[in-house]
This record gives sequence, structure tokens and C-alpha cells, in this order.
Amino acid sequence: MLRTEARVDLDAIRQNVATLRAGTSAAVMAVVKADGYGHGLVPSARAALAGGAAWLGVAFLEEALALRAAGIEAPILSWLATPGEELVTAVSQRVDLSASAPWAVAEIVAAARAAGRPARLHLKADTGLSRGGAAMSDWPDLVTAAAKAAAGGEVEIVGIWSHFAHADAPGHPTTDRQLAAYRDALAVAAGLGVTPQLRHLANSAATLTRPDAHFDLVRPGIAVYGLSPVPHESQFGLVPAMTLRSRVALAKRVPAGSGISYGHAYTTDRETGLALVPLGYADGVPRDATNRGPLLLGGRRRTISGRVCMDQFVVDVGDDAIAAGDEVVLFGPGTAGEPTAQDWAEVLGTISYEIVTRVGVRVPRTHTGLGT
Repeated sequence: MLRTEARVDLDAIRQNVATLRAGTSAAVMAVVKADGYGHGLVPSARAALAGGAAWLGVAFLEEALALRAAGIEAPILSWLATPGEELVTAVSQRVDLSASAPWAVAEIVAAARAAGRPARLHLKADTGLSRGGAAMSDWPDLVTAAAKAAAGGEVEIVGIWSHFAHADAPGHPTTDRQLAAYRDALAVAAGLGVTPQLRHLANSAATLTRPDAHFDLVRPGIAVYGLSPVPHESQFGLVPAMTLRSRVALAKRVPAGSGISYGHAYTTDRETGLALVPLGYADGVPRDATNRGPLLLGGRRRTISGRVCMDQFVVDVGDDAIAAGDEVVLFGPGTAGEPTAQDWAEVLGTISYEIVTRVGVRVPRTHTGLGT
């Protein structure tokens, strides 16, 4: 066993996508941005495609081009670029691009001319998240610019899309308002002569809870990796794919009254055993996990004792027989009694997305399943 590893079950990713696919008549775009939410970009993409995903979604161009370099030919949408980025390669390699403003359409058109082929374009409407996408007052201008480019053969308008703000809170009225706004955006586009091949709006939460928002394509992200976007409602049959584990580097006894780690944020109240674990905030263990991060060691749930350091943390193990080399599991699917990423999220007041994506580059990803 490695000193530390994030073990990723590709069969779990494949099955999660198959579960999502079975719940909709729409095609599935598996979102694999941020290195596959920390699980590994290319292996996660291949597992998702094996599970029935028809599309892949990424935030940045370099992610899309890395997938193409790995030989993946499935449709890919890249949706977040800034002015002046080099788009010619993306257009040449049939990476779909998103535009939220006329200037973005103009840059995509210029790239299409340089590439000598039409660009594949998705238009994003801001239906209430107030993040990316054209505001409704600007939407006609964006659609008009894209329609002109399509008429000139410089772009192919593949999709019209938006993104939910509150789909992870089932029943929140914002979701209905956004759905209505999205339909309005489609109607405005149709009035300007633009009918897209694909309409897509649903994220993981809406894929699982709002079939009326599925349209032609759904875009699950966190659910692909087995983590529920609505954790207090259901796990939806999803299986967490990542297990973060390490090994005890040192075990020793210390007397009562020993201050542990920087600042002595933890002090022993008796003679006790300590286990040193070679993981720290440089590896993605939040410093806020001091005195509260859960883990499994020696068959028991325990808690980090004292300050999380850059490379290591300490666990008070009492009188249990813990030795150097013993396995420590910070989170996994929970089937062996270990904490889950959701458990960590609840302890730290965050979301499971952050827990898995922040696992650092020093932690090797070990992939299992799919014939590995």
C-alpha cells in the first residue's frame, strides 16, 4: 500500500452514470471538470462514457483538449473562457464552446475562420443564478449575434442552456422561476429564428428530482462520483467512488497534559497513545478539521487531535493497540464504517464537492475497475 492514496472505483462511476441514465429520457453529459471532481479527468471520463454518458462537460479549454489528447472523441462542451483565449485548436478538435455575450460570439467566429470550419456553439442564458450567461435584457443581442454567425456558416448553434441556483433544495420557488425564465429564453430565441439542437438545464440535483427540467440533455456532476446533491433527502442509489486513505507513520505514548501539534489546540487528559498520519492541508485535509475531522483507524471512528499541519496530523488513540503502518481511512463509501465525504462536509459546514475536489496533487490517484 502507498503511504497515502485516493483510491477511485471506476466501476462505481460507470454504475452511477448508468443509474442516472436510467432515470431520464434525455441524453447525459457527465461533467468531468476539475480533474473529474478530483477523481482523475481521463479515467473518470472513460468510466462515465462506459456507463452511458453521451457527452462530457468541462469548465476550461485545457480540460477539453486533454480529453481529446487522450483519444476521447465524444462531444465535449467547454463553457468558461476569458477574452483573448486561443480557441482555434478547440474549434479544430470539435470542442463545443459556450457564449454568454456578443464579444464571445465574435471571438468564436474568428477562431472558426482561422480553423477553416464552423464552430459548435452553445448560448447560455442567465435565468436567475446571476453568474454566467446573458441577462434577459441582453439575451436578444446574444441570440442575434449567433444567428448572424450561423447564417454565414461560421457557427453551428448546438445548444441553449442555463444553470440552476437552488435545485439542491427541492421545492425552492427559485427553481420554478428559473425553469419559466429558461422557457422564455427559448421562446425569444425561436422568435429570432434560432431553434437549438439541444436544450439543457438540469444539474445533478435537477437530474434526480426535476424530470420537468430534463429537456434534451442533463448535466450531472457530483452525482457521477456517487455523492448526493441532496444528501438529506436520498442517496438515490449512488455509490461514492473515492476512498482517501493513509497509513500511520508513527505511534507513541505521551503523558497526561501533553500539548498536541501547533498551538497546543489539543491537550491530553491522561497518559495516552498517539498516531501520526502523513496527510495535511497541503494534501487537501482542511485546517478547519482541527479537533473535529473524522476518520477510521483500528476499527474505530476517531477524530483528529490538535492542529492539522501542512503534511500531517495527530490522532489520540487512547490505549488501543495502534502501530506504524496501520491503515487510516478519512472517507470512503461508508460500507466498512468509515466516514463519508458527506460526513466530512457536515462536520466542516461545507459540501461534499469541496471535500473530494480539494484532495491535493501529492496524493496519488489509484484507479480500480473497468479492467485496470
